[in-house]
Amino acid sequence: MGAGKTGKNAGQPEKGRPAGGGASGFLPGAETSPQVVISAGLLKIFGVGTLIIGDSGVGKSESSLELIARGHKFVSDDVVEIFRDERGLLHGRSPRLTRNFMEIRGLGIINIKEIFGARAILEETPIDLVIRLKKWSKKMEIDRLGLKFPEDFRLAGMTVPQLHIPVAPGRNIATLIEVACRVFVLRKKGYEAAQDIVRRLDRKLARKNEQSS
Repeated sequence: MGAGKTGKNAGQPEKGRPAGGGASGFLPGAETSPQVVISAGLLKIFGVGTLIIGDSGVGKSESSLELIARGHKFVSDDVVEIFRDERGLLHGRSPRLTRNFMEIRGLGIINIKEIFGARAILEETPIDLVIRLKKWSKKMEIDRLGLKFPEDFRLAGMTVPQLHIPVAPGRNIATLIEVACRVFVLRKKGYEAAQDIVRRLDRKLARKNEQSS
C-alpha cells in the first residue's frame, strides 16, 4: 500500500521487480509466466475481475471501499501481482504481506476481512477489465456516446479491455464503476446501447424519408 505511482506511468507494470516464488522469477504450481507487479486495485464486481488504475489520490481505494460495502469482492489494494495460468489467462492477487489490507486517507490502514468478513475477500481473480480513473479536465476528450472502448490495456504481454472514467466532485465513482462492469458484460453478449440508439435514429429517419417521398 502507500502513495502508489503518479503521472503517465501510473498503473503500468513495474520494471525490474522480482517475481517472487523462487530465485528464477517464476511462480510455482499452475502458473506459467513471470509475475508482473502493478500499481492498482483489484476487485470482482458482478463476476468481472476489475483492475482499477489511476494517478495517486484520484480515489481508487475510496471507490473500492464503497464497492466492498455494496457486496463486491476485494482482492488487493494499491499493489497487484499479475500472472498467467496454465490456459494463458491473466490473474491477479495481493502480495502476501498486504493481503486483506487497504489504506484509506484519514483512517490509515484497515483490515477488510475483519471489517466485512471473510465473504468480502478473494485470494485471486481472473482479470477481465481495466478501469482507469482520470481527473476531470476541460481539455479532456471524451466519447460521450460510448461508441467504442478506449485502446486495450497492455499487461504481461496481453491486452485487456479498458474503460476510462473521469473523476470530478459530485460524481459517484463507485456507481460508475458498477455500471462500467455491467456495460462490459452486455458488450460481451453483443449489446451496445450507443449502437442501439443509432439504429433507432436510423429507422426513424428512414420512416420520415419514406413519408416525405
